[in-house]
Amino acid sequence: MSSGLGRGLSSLISPQKPNDSNFDPSDNKNRILQIKVDLIQANVDQPRQDFNRDHLNELVESIKEHGILQPLIAMEKDGEFELIAGERRLKASRLAGLETVPVIIRSVDQQEKLELALIENLQRQDLSPMETALAYQKLILDFSLTQEKVAKKVGKSRSSVSNCLRLLNLPEEIKQALFSKRITEAHAKQILSLSEKKEQIALFKKIIQQGLSVKETSKASQNLNSIKTVMHKNYQDQEKEKALQRFFNSQVEIVRKRQGGKIVVEFYSNEDLDGIINKVI
Repeated sequence: MSSGLGRGLSSLISPQKPNDSNFDPSDNKNRILQIKVDLIQANVDQPRQDFNRDHLNELVESIKEHGILQPLIAMEKDGEFELIAGERRLKASRLAGLETVPVIIRSVDQQEKLELALIENLQRQDLSPMETALAYQKLILDFSLTQEKVAKKVGKSRSSVSNCLRLLNLPEEIKQALFSKRITEAHAKQILSLSEKKEQIALFKKIIQQGLSVKETSKASQNLNSIKTVMHKNYQDQEKEKALQRFFNSQVEIVRKRQGGKIVVEFYSNEDLDGIINKVI
């Protein structure tokens, strides 16, 4: 950290003129100051983990030509600055060679810092589904928030937050693919419709190898679920058929329909039929 940190706030910023459009000496909460780039630390609670190099380079060129159009947000403590929101702009500003950047100074606690960083990225639609899920999880675990409270804070429905958090239950291989955008969130939701990890991985590999669309993935997951359901029912029905066969001393078949079904008891003579009836009545 620079030795300038011990000389107070005035030594860390470039003077701002009263006639600047954003200058308001009475507003200490939302002052926009020009802070030296080297004196701003990254936000350890930054939800975004992936910074696309091509998009970052585009932002660098934009900043070189137009400057920073939206100020960063940071908190100040003991002469040091920690970023709350705007890490892409900070990275791009450094690459563009800027010495200072416009920063709004906020006084917030750890929860508010995470919320602001998350909300800014959500509003800009910059976060990947996995990054969003991890940020939701951090709010829940670190600050004992319910899913309902998280949803209210970020302006989402509870079901949206809940479905996003379900992504964290995916096998690690699939989560990494979601991070790297090899599959989409819609693909991941279809994979989650399968209950067993080995089935999820099998469907994931099929998506990658065959380049399945979301619609094709949905059909594949439905087929796997149907096969599993039939196999499960067949096993249960076979046991019931054996019990009925022992009871009637005859061949028995359980035939299922979409709802309900029928039990077919075979007989080979009138004597067999009378024996079956006598067991029932």
